[in-house]
Amino acid sequence: MTPSDAVEPGTVRPGGRTARVRAAVLEAAGDMLAEQGFHQLDLAEIARRAEVGKTTVYRRWGTVTGLVADLLADMAEQSLPRAETGSFLEDMRANAALVRRTLADPRQGALFKAVIAAATSDERTAEALHRFYEVRVAEWAPCVREAVDRGELPEGTDAAEVIRAVSAPLYYRLLTSEAPLDEAAAERAARAAVSAARAGVFTGRVSRG
Repeated sequence: MTPSDAVEPGTVRPGGRTARVRAAVLEAAGDMLAEQGFHQLDLAEIARRAEVGKTTVYRRWGTVTGLVADLLADMAEQSLPRAETGSFLEDMRANAALVRRTLADPRQGALFKAVIAAATSDERTAEALHRFYEVRVAEWAPCVREAVDRGELPEGTDAAEVIRAVSAPLYYRLLTSEAPLDEAAAERAARAAVSAARAGVFTGRVSRG
């Protein structure tokens, strides 16, 4: 890999050796992050696990934070697309179920815990984490706007805030409790967000009926 082959993370076309190297390195980085946490990440060890030359990893990503940023970009790219059921409640149930499955997965849950912890003290990781959630919120926000168009929600509903409200209880449970992230937790999160949205909470005009 020559210097001219180096590209910005997240811009590699699928297929070819460059894509295979990226996939192997990101998988190894994700495994180490889940196993050992952010502060134990080491580019040389990641290269060894991925069976890639150290020079390639250092040239391509440069730093641990650069690699974690690319890992989050890849996770956003690989996330499943939104569901469109024609029902706002069912859409939000699907969203909550997807978040629950991700966070309840032993590897993915540990990975998110490590990245969130790192983001509290590392600016570049925080920026990458913010971009990850911006992508995921933008993917699901049309479900809310379509519900407004169908008359299920009041005009002026903030779509992004509704989607965040679905995920927030599940992340809180992950980070603050030993309680399992079960289907009941996902159902409560979806129903709470839907009820609040229907009441106008996300427009600033709360119904008091």
